[in-house]
Amino acid sequence: MNILHQFLEALRGLSSNKLRSMLTVLGIVIGVAAVIAMLAIGRGAQNSISNSIESIGTNLLYVYSGNRNVENLINPKPLTLNDAQALTDLVSAPSVFRAAPVLQGQGDVSYSGESTNTSILGVTSDFALVTNLKASEGELISDQHITSRAAVAVIGIDVAKSLFGRSDNLVGETIRVEGQPFRVIGVLESKGGSGFGSEDNRILVPLTTAQSRLIKRASLDQVDTIYVQAVDANSVSKAMEEVTQVLGSRHHNEVGKEDFSVLNQQDILSIASSITNVLTIFLGGIAAISLLVGGIGIMNIMFVSVTERTREIGLRKAVGARKLDIMIQFLVESSVLSLIGGLIGILLAWGIATVVGRIAAASGVDIRPTIQLDMVLLATLFSAGVGIFFGFYPSLRAANLQPVEALRSE
Repeated sequence: MNILHQFLEALRGLSSNKLRSMLTVLGIVIGVAAVIAMLAIGRGAQNSISNSIESIGTNLLYVYSGNRNVENLINPKPLTLNDAQALTDLVSAPSVFRAAPVLQGQGDVSYSGESTNTSILGVTSDFALVTNLKASEGELISDQHITSRAAVAVIGIDVAKSLFGRSDNLVGETIRVEGQPFRVIGVLESKGGSGFGSEDNRILVPLTTAQSRLIKRASLDQVDTIYVQAVDANSVSKAMEEVTQVLGSRHHNEVGKEDFSVLNQQDILSIASSITNVLTIFLGGIAAISLLVGGIGIMNIMFVSVTERTREIGLRKAVGARKLDIMIQFLVESSVLSLIGGLIGILLAWGIATVVGRIAAASGVDIRPTIQLDMVLLATLFSAGVGIFFGFYPSLRAANLQPVEALRSE
């Protein structure tokens, strides 16, 4: 009997009890759909994060206080405004174009009874230039705002929608940041975001205003991060070396034992990718448990099928069927069950990914779940493997039945 006949015979055997076969397939359907959907959502999140980071620019560096690569690092020196100023020295750091110090905190922003908790960034006028920020309306933080310690704010689109229910015609409105009045001077263009935080859910205020009124640090000139822009994408490596040398000298660090960290875009992308990969694998592993349950269901149904068809097996063996023929017959049946479940699961996963993408878009989160060929092939092969693995023992049991005993079975 060739494989086509085995396949048709398997369909005939399974169709004899449609409801039972459908319930058995359901476990595989749910398992395959869950695994593919989790992988697709994870890949969509990873793409969203990558696009968000790359949109800032390929020649951007981030400088943070502290260094995880240095053991026993105690009380690292904080970054300061003078550190940022030193990085713009053309003699000591010719590959650095701009340096923008940033103070960052979290706080409540309110307007006319509406409130939201958002990121508050104290920035200089260079921040928008370094990070390619633009305003959809109004203006951005200027040197004049810095000098006068103006109580002004540039708000992200998500903040605007949360407070005002719209994102236009907001210049001149007064909001309260941590209970203090600030005049809105601009609205940021949408940058999108992800599960790791949205670029649109933040407000920018003058650095001097943040220092004196909103974000307190141990010293007035302390900052949290310095955004450094290299002169071009080809100068990033050289700029990293110059930043490390300049700050290492200012902080009196030994070479290789710096009390600060310098990261480029690729470093950030690698960190973000590793995080999303871990989450995707974790969620996919949880979803794969349902595939195991579905496989156990296939094993159960095959045992029941062997018991119900004992006389049929005995008759087949009596007329010349070999052990291998019987074994292949039941293996094909279990594989067909699993493959049908896998195919339906792929269609269901596509539906889930589409719905999740639309919900994310409606919520303003830029996540587009992506189902790719490798996922489909993996799910198909895996579901077939589940059918073969869990169908092996029942088929072996059927093949080992003695014809005389099988024919006596009622």
